Amino acid sequence: MARTPDDRLAPTGPQQQQAARLDSWARLLLIGSLVVMFALVGRVVQLKVDPDPRLEPAAGGSTSARSELAPRGDVLDRRGRVMATSSVGYRLFVDPQEVDDLMTIALDLAELINGDEIEIDMKIAERIDSRYVVIEHLLHDWQVAAVRDAGLRGVGLEPRLVRHYPNGELAAALVGKVGFEHTGLSGAEHLYQGVLDPERGRLEYLRDARRRTLWIEPEGYSPGRPGESVRLSIDLVIQEIVERELQEVVEERNAGGGRMVVMDVRTGEILAMHDIINHREGWSDPIEDPGREIDPGLARNRCIADPYEPGSTFKPFIWAVATELGKAEPDETIDTPDGMSGPHRTSRGRRIRDVRYWGPVSWKTVLVRSLNSGMAIVAERMSHEQMQQAIDAFGFGSPTGVGLPGETSGLITAPDNWSHYTQTSVCMGHEIGVTPLQMVRAFSAFARDGTMPPLRMTAWNEHDVPFRFKNRVIGEDIAMIAREAMAAVINEGTGQRAQSDRYQLFGKSGTAQLPRREGGGYHDGRYISSFIAGAPFDEPRIVAICVVDDPDRERGYYGGTIAGPVVRNVIDQALNYLGVPPELESEDDDSPTLVHSP
Repeated sequence: MARTPDDRLAPTGPQQQQAARLDSWARLLLIGSLVVMFALVGRVVQLKVDPDPRLEPAAGGSTSARSELAPRGDVLDRRGRVMATSSVGYRLFVDPQEVDDLMTIALDLAELINGDEIEIDMKIAERIDSRYVVIEHLLHDWQVAAVRDAGLRGVGLEPRLVRHYPNGELAAALVGKVGFEHTGLSGAEHLYQGVLDPERGRLEYLRDARRRTLWIEPEGYSPGRPGESVRLSIDLVIQEIVERELQEVVEERNAGGGRMVVMDVRTGEILAMHDIINHREGWSDPIEDPGREIDPGLARNRCIADPYEPGSTFKPFIWAVATELGKAEPDETIDTPDGMSGPHRTSRGRRIRDVRYWGPVSWKTVLVRSLNSGMAIVAERMSHEQMQQAIDAFGFGSPTGVGLPGETSGLITAPDNWSHYTQTSVCMGHEIGVTPLQMVRAFSAFARDGTMPPLRMTAWNEHDVPFRFKNRVIGEDIAMIAREAMAAVINEGTGQRAQSDRYQLFGKSGTAQLPRREGGGYHDGRYISSFIAGAPFDEPRIVAICVVDDPDRERGYYGGTIAGPVVRNVIDQALNYLGVPPELESEDDDSPTLVHSP
């Protein structure tokens, strides 16, 4: 049979087999390509949706997040005056990867902010591979405006919080200081960090490869929470009075330093607290405080941190307890020496000296005239345990609980080491270390009904639940007897230089030798002079203590002479400012008389 042309074109058997093989390979190749393509797409999706954490540092992410600033709370005084507040400032930074010309950027920035071109260039060169190089941590407003107007590529402004202290160095150590991250380092800034500290907001957003924002999900934004403000018990007016009066006496007496505390005895509020260090050329064993040299806000608060021997200002506490225990009656005659036979000798032969010898006097006069011998005589009638319990009851040897950082417990001889010498030393304010804050807290028992209020650094709120003071250390009648005796100290005794023509003060002076910081013992002719008092007499409102550290002996050193007038001046001005009417009126002979409240 003859073959047609179509038959000649038809594939033969071998050709058909080869075509079938090619077709099969094509299908396999297509399927394989599709599988690979889908696998790649799947991998890309997987890397985008749930990438391996090990790849994130290298691959980056499609989302970004930034924190939103929230202001730190303000620190206020008891009347709402601002002591510390925050505002938004700007930090200048450079992204070297985005800068158009790294050769000229330092010059451009130096001209904009009036900076040092070489210094800026070095900062960039040291971190040339970084995306964030800080040039200035805080710019002035005019610098911010100049940088914004220039619009330089790769140059950015980062907002940051800036802490301000509008009163300068007034109450600086009490307010404290914040660190670089706005965290409290000292004072109230540290004490109330948990209250003042804000909660920053957070913003998460989708971005492209050039880091431009594409989308923000509603749930991607969490608003911040501002920090709460704190209203301190400190009154800036009274604080200013204290700082001025203390500075004057330290300069006038060429003292090594000074400390002062004012307390509201009704509420336990600390109304003012301040200390000064005076650097004197040629004086050995100076007071040192490295933090104070850096910034006043970093100063050690010596009113709570540095114990001192209180001297005779400590006598009222032992006097009151001995009276309450029946060891002596206020009008009982105590056989103190008259000076003809020399100093008093204790039962174990220790000699006790007085500045002046009065002979036999009443127990009340022992306190009024500040007789060491009389205190030692009655102290021997007390057991060691009774005196130790008295010290503990008044809060000595333990922190006050005010909460300020750096507070010390003071220095008390341990019971196992308590001796006859200790017994006859502590009763007159020696061989014991206290702080001014401990002293005003303990002294408040005389200004009240024998109870001590808990101290507080926050302002009393009229909505607060009234205190029920359970910390009773002496009876109400004993507190009044001691108060009357200390009013006589002001009118007749060692505190006459502290007499006021407006209020009847009750208080006690003290003069103690200055201990050596190393090696033990005391400096010859160097002292710590102090005075503590409360007022008004009938309804006491405040207690104030002044401690003058190491006054120049040639300019006077007795506590009643140096510290007494300071306490009087502060009490007069503070009570007048608080609206407390005078309780004294002057007669024709200008001698003040007490006007008792009805």
